[in-house]
Amino acid sequence: MSATDGTRKIEDDVVTDFSEKMSYGAYLGLDTLLDSQHPVSEPEHHDELLFIIQHQTSELWLKLFLHEIRAARAAIAADDIRVAFKRIARVKHIQATLTEQWSVLATLTPAEYAEFRGVLGNSSGFQSYQYRAVEFVLGNKNAGMLKVFESDPSAHRLLETLLGEPTLYDEFWRYLSRQGYDVPASALERDVSAPYVRNDELIPLVKAIYENVEQHWTAYEAFEELVDLEESFQLWRFRHLRTVLRVIGMKKGTGGSSGGAGFLQRALELSFFPELFAARTEIGT
Repeated sequence: MSATDGTRKIEDDVVTDFSEKMSYGAYLGLDTLLDSQHPVSEPEHHDELLFIIQHQTSELWLKLFLHEIRAARAAIAADDIRVAFKRIARVKHIQATLTEQWSVLATLTPAEYAEFRGVLGNSSGFQSYQYRAVEFVLGNKNAGMLKVFESDPSAHRLLETLLGEPTLYDEFWRYLSRQGYDVPASALERDVSAPYVRNDELIPLVKAIYENVEQHWTAYEAFEELVDLEESFQLWRFRHLRTVLRVIGMKKGTGGSSGGAGFLQRALELSFFPELFAARTEIGT
């Protein structure tokens, strides 16, 4: 069927009557979704819509990120490591999308942002409970962050729950122990509500697995999946930092944080899976 006249004929079997059928818009709730952007600048600044959509879409991707990473954690706990690999692979693609989104926000110049930044009040990405939830599942726990969400009971409840649950990494070490690996008790019995910190007792095990890949292929593959996951997260953090510096320079964050100069920079120093990186210095020596 050609379109020589510049139009494409609607095929006879295409459904066009949705008076009693579910449509694309109804399934996706587009009426609600597309009516959720409410600029507050007066008169409305052209670039505020970009700013809102950037952050709303990020929150949608974070929702999926959290859905997948919690499923990966559950799969590891159930000894279904292949399903966990699949979930983590999807997360890495989500991370790539989140990282690339910063390039759109980076088209916002300092002068343009300054024209409506004042109307944001104290609202800030620092207050994203989904981002905090993702960090909690990955091991960067901070009980003090719960105070930020006391006015949002559902967010507070989620973070409180995740604070007391094992991280993805905790479940992984438990999985290796069940597979017969000599995982030190310090890794298996740690306080899971505390932020994860490097455990040097794990490094000999990591080194041995990396140096004997054929005998430990599944564990080795899991190590590399986790390294990919952290590297992708750090690239997202770095792109965030650079975008903030590009748009507002060294200004303090709207939520009261030290902004690009402090809070975001310090986040780059955090590691979810520190032994997997520390062991690289030892491998082959």
